[in-house]
Amino acid sequence: MSHSYDALLVVSFGGPEGPDDVLPFLENVLRGKNVPRERMLAVAEHYQHFGGRSPINDQNRALIAGVEAELAAQGPPLPVFFGNRNWHPLLADTLAEMGRRGVRRALGLFTSAYSSYSGCRQYRENIAEAQRQVGSAAPEIHKLRAFFNHPRFIAAQVDRVRQAWQQIPPPRRAATDLIFTAHSIPQAMADGCDYAAQLNETGRLIAERLGDGPASRPRWDLAYQSRSGPPSQPWLGPDIGDRLRQAQAAGVRDVVVAPIGFLSDHMEVLYDLDTEAKELADQLGLNLVRAATVGVHPELITMIRELIVERTTPGAARPALGTLGPRPDECATGCCPAGIRPSPPAAKEK
Repeated sequence: MSHSYDALLVVSFGGPEGPDDVLPFLENVLRGKNVPRERMLAVAEHYQHFGGRSPINDQNRALIAGVEAELAAQGPPLPVFFGNRNWHPLLADTLAEMGRRGVRRALGLFTSAYSSYSGCRQYRENIAEAQRQVGSAAPEIHKLRAFFNHPRFIAAQVDRVRQAWQQIPPPRRAATDLIFTAHSIPQAMADGCDYAAQLNETGRLIAERLGDGPASRPRWDLAYQSRSGPPSQPWLGPDIGDRLRQAQAAGVRDVVVAPIGFLSDHMEVLYDLDTEAKELADQLGLNLVRAATVGVHPELITMIRELIVERTTPGAARPALGTLGPRPDECATGCCPAGIRPSPPAAKEK
């Protein structure tokens, strides 16, 4: 395979950028899915709570600006494009623009560090559909590997969690619970991928690097958030709300919640953690400190450049921490099947 590429494409979920966008956005997400309208309207209220604007597009633009600056300074000098699954700029429009600008082969950065249907395979399906719509002018897109255990991704997460940890009074830190969170997915979907194993590996790698030695490492656990399926459908757990209740029942006073499953502080973090989980913690008498997501942390920006360099340089090192090793560049045939689809994946940004 050629190692020459013309551009980088950042691929993400998309989100409304004003009150008038909310319902059309949700209708676009839910097209073809059997989701009651009242459920959609309830989710729309989450967005209206924040002025009808999701921060996800702005945060992706900030990420792109950081990557552009890094590539301009260090190379390779690739233009960076932006395409979404569910809202403007839509993937088909972006691929058409890339074709008009002469891009024939591009690398794809998916805004998910982990392997799952919704975080990887579905994006590949979205790209294939966009290529079909655009036709022969559409460029090839080759995705960058999953990076949940890349040393720089772990370093960025450690820095964010440490900043939150330092907000706990020093005498109480040893008794503080550290709870990592990620988007829950149906158990049937999780059974066909390494999503949960990768999240647990990321959590372990972060926790090991927070303390000066085994005795000073925090207690940690992995919980899930943002479930959207019917109660009859098994999803990954425990839910963050249940985990907070468990902490209160055990006499814990302080919890640090770190949303390691998300790259940026978008709607699910703002509503599901900063609003709902924080309200529950207050009711339980828990002091909840939420760690920031990696966002545009310098380590993340540098990591993205390094992933590009390793993909464009034959024989380049492929760094990875832990026992799972670096993920392959090309996904295996049939990997990460959908399983049972989420009932309303509606308002859930990846």
